[in-house]
Amino acid sequence: MARRNPERRAALVDAAIEVLAREGARGLTFRAVDTEAAVPPGTASNYFANRDDLLTQAGARVYERLQPDEATIERQRTAGRDLETYTLLMRELVTRVSSFRTGYLALLELRLEATRRPELRAVLTERVRADVDANVTYHEASGLPGDGTAVKLLILALNWLIVEQLTLPDVFPEEEREALIAAAVDRIVGAGG
Repeated sequence: MARRNPERRAALVDAAIEVLAREGARGLTFRAVDTEAAVPPGTASNYFANRDDLLTQAGARVYERLQPDEATIERQRTAGRDLETYTLLMRELVTRVSSFRTGYLALLELRLEATRRPELRAVLTERVRADVDANVTYHEASGLPGDGTAVKLLILALNWLIVEQLTLPDVFPEEEREALIAAAVDRIVGAGG
């Protein structure tokens, strides 16, 4: 039977994220998680039914930790509704996601693992689809320029920019990255809106 201490479970899932980012999906074992979390051997196996359960919960936890805080959400609600504001919001998004480096790298590992695990693929597909839908819905209600297709195109473009930043940071230095974000917003949103 799985243990129910939510703080311990969260610490174990956070440790799994760190292991995924550092060692990849093949390095994710209960023993590695126990070591990363600095808990006695066998602890993780008391909290997760199996490795797939741990992988799935790690993916969910990354998305939970990537959510903006209330102050950011409130600032977005009260911000202007023009391309300049949109660009600022996208820069904040890229910075927030990039600052959780291990989480994003763990998500990449989970996506690769999902190509081999249909159950994980189903969970990630549902989670990513819900995230895209929530972003489109939020955008449409926000009054910002552009439509749902623009939101999806920005998600695709900025996700790859984040991958470049986290894996090969010297490809696009910070100044160029900032200019690319502005160009993406201008060309994707400004062109259609």
